[in-house]
Amino acid sequence: MVPDITGTITLSVCVGLTMSLYQASFRVKHECPYREISERYPDLTIREWSLSDCQVIELTAPGSPAADLREEIDRLGTVLHESVDESGLHVVTRSCLCSLEDSIVERFEEYNCLYQPPTVHRQGWEHYTVIAFADGDVRALLRDLEGDRDVDVLSKTAVGEKRVPHSMLAPVDRLFEDLTDRQMAALGLALEGGYYEQPRGTSLRDLADRTDVARSTYEEHLRKAENKLLTNAGRFLRLLTATSTAEGLTGDRSPGGERAAD
Repeated sequence: MVPDITGTITLSVCVGLTMSLYQASFRVKHECPYREISERYPDLTIREWSLSDCQVIELTAPGSPAADLREEIDRLGTVLHESVDESGLHVVTRSCLCSLEDSIVERFEEYNCLYQPPTVHRQGWEHYTVIAFADGDVRALLRDLEGDRDVDVLSKTAVGEKRVPHSMLAPVDRLFEDLTDRQMAALGLALEGGYYEQPRGTSLRDLADRTDVARSTYEEHLRKAENKLLTNAGRFLRLLTATSTAEGLTGDRSPGGERAAD
C-alpha cells in the first residue's frame, strides 16, 4: 500500500448525526485498460486513485515481472517508485486521465452513495466499495449498474446505527476540482489574510494591493474560486443530508411558533 500518497488526497468528514449506514462492495466488468491488464496477469493487483489531473496507480504481484508485463507497466505512465524483493513486485506510477470512466463514479453520486477509493483491479474485475445512508440507494445503484455491465455483489451490510466520526473519506482534490492556479492563489491569500473571519481581518482592496492585479480582477478570481469550491462541496453535503429530516432547516420552535435562536 502507499499511505503516504493516499493520505495527502483524502480528508475525514465528521458527521454529527446518529444514523444507519450501509456499505456495499461489488465488482464490475467493462472496457478498461487496467481491468484488461489484470485479466491477462491474474497474479497482478492494481489499485487506482484518481486525482484532479492524473491517476496514481499501484501495482503489486508476487515474484519478478515478466518482460511483457514490464513493457505494459512502462506504457502506463511515469514510474514514481519500483521495487522487487522477496515479497514480489511493487510499482507506483502516475498516468493521465484518458482511461478513466468517470460515469460510474457519477452514478454513485446520483444515488447518494459515497465512493471509497481506491478502485482495485484484479483477475479481470474492477472492485468498488461505496457507503450510503439508505439501503434503498444501494439497491437502486446496483440495479442501474446491472443494466449495462456485469456486476457481482460481494457484500452489502448495514454498518449499524452510530455516530460517524471517521469513515467518510472525501477526495480533497475533488473539492478543488476545476479551480485555476490564479483562483487557488486568490483563495489562499484571502484565507491567510483573515478575510473569512468574523469580523473580517482584511478587505478586498487590501488583498488586491498585495497582488499584481486590479481589485476587480482579484475579486473575480476569488468569487469564481468560492463558487467552484461550494459547488464541489455540494455533492458531499447532499450525501450527508440525504436522509436527514427538515429539522436542520426549521430548527426548534418556541410554543408560540417562532423559531428559537441558534
